[in-house]
Amino acid sequence: MKVQSLFIILLFICTFFLNFGFSQEIENSLDSAKSRFISDPWLQNASIGICVVDLKTREKIVSHNEKIGLPAASTTKLFATASAFEMLGADYKPKTRIYIDQKITEDGTLKGNFWIRGGGDVSLGSRYYNEDGNIDSFLEKWVDTLYKLGLRKIDGDVIGDGSEFGYQGIPDGWNWSDMGNYYGAGPSGLPIYDNILRFYLKLGGKIGSLATLEKVFPEIKNLNFNSYIQATKTRGDNSNIYGAPFSYDRFGTGYLPRNSNSFMVKGSLPDPELQFADELKRFLLLKGISITGETKCARNMNLSAAKNRYQAKYLLFQYEGKSVNSIAWWTNMKSINLFAEQLVCWIGKEKGYLGETKTGIYLMERFWSSRIKDGGLNLKDGSGLSRSNAITAENFCSLLQYMHDSKNASLFRETLAVAGESGTMSKVCYGQTAHGRIKAKSGTLNKIKSYSGYVETLNGKQLAFAIIVNNYGCSTDSMLEKIEVFMNAMAKY
Repeated sequence: MKVQSLFIILLFICTFFLNFGFSQEIENSLDSAKSRFISDPWLQNASIGICVVDLKTREKIVSHNEKIGLPAASTTKLFATASAFEMLGADYKPKTRIYIDQKITEDGTLKGNFWIRGGGDVSLGSRYYNEDGNIDSFLEKWVDTLYKLGLRKIDGDVIGDGSEFGYQGIPDGWNWSDMGNYYGAGPSGLPIYDNILRFYLKLGGKIGSLATLEKVFPEIKNLNFNSYIQATKTRGDNSNIYGAPFSYDRFGTGYLPRNSNSFMVKGSLPDPELQFADELKRFLLLKGISITGETKCARNMNLSAAKNRYQAKYLLFQYEGKSVNSIAWWTNMKSINLFAEQLVCWIGKEKGYLGETKTGIYLMERFWSSRIKDGGLNLKDGSGLSRSNAITAENFCSLLQYMHDSKNASLFRETLAVAGESGTMSKVCYGQTAHGRIKAKSGTLNKIKSYSGYVETLNGKQLAFAIIVNNYGCSTDSMLEKIEVFMNAMAKY
């Protein structure tokens, strides 16, 4: 009996120490992964911020320079989307409204101007909400509605009015090399076609010969395009489009495959507000609605405040756009810069100010100042394209903790891509331990790599994490492999 009791006691002691040792091994493995990561020779000149938090205990598990503010590329979109959920609500939808100066007469004539009052609806003509070749179907539907309302003639101008969102053009800190490209399309009160201008270029067979412009979509009046794009043997798009907001001067550089009859390159639309008016006028004319005037944009007109001037006009109809929840999903899942910037602008507009980036950012930072650890947080845009952003790893983890407890928690999580499975994370940790266990937002700019999100570990723990690396010495692919090792260690915790 005594021998049996002694055996049970010894078994209990061994089990205890084995379990304790196993627990310590798990903890040490993550800490060791961090140590190996930050001491990697390729990162000796890099700035690194790491923070991993247990969402249940609220304790930091591992950290490194977690209070150092760094540009975090597209991971910044977590702040834009979380802010929109919390400050506007998941169901908030922008409205685009059609106003007229005078009531339509019995014979269908509008004696006065036709106004398109923008609400910043980024879904209008977006390729993310419309099939290829069908991005302007909304205009056809609008015109059908106007025709049913009796409109047959506009004895005046068609005016695009996005003035309630201001004319900042692009956020502070965007580079000249970005703003002319499709991913550098700035927000607007009247966005259309994702604010993208498509260039269709023809290239000959001679290496080094210059591409010639065949056409653009949408068609633009007064566009001045200079091509310095050369034909090359290599495949794919290695070109760049340069141009400032509201400027109709565009030029292209770089290389495209030779012997291409109609190679499409995407750039940013110079003036979405005016383009919107042009596109709607085109469909009005196709429907047989005559127009005596021209298209104009509010930016070039000396107008009183929109709130006052529209009181004297007649609302003909309004169109409700996509919700915060829908736009936020695309923003984080596919990392769409324009969508992130529009969410920030919606915040400014809905809170009674101009819907400009700088106003939305100010309101966002004020909102989070009393809710998260915001030391070191300095935002310049909503997409992360600005290298002037400064965000700490602790900022990200604190934001994720807050959203974990929010009424919007599940909706916010669903916007995040899953490692190895979806969105911008589909190839990250594919077939590895972290596959399917991490939901996160990725961020990539030249020499910047970042990730932030949630982890469900093999042991059932729920973690929030952020990792930001600036100025690494290796390739982007190699940098990702190093981060994957750390992600797998988190998944094993």
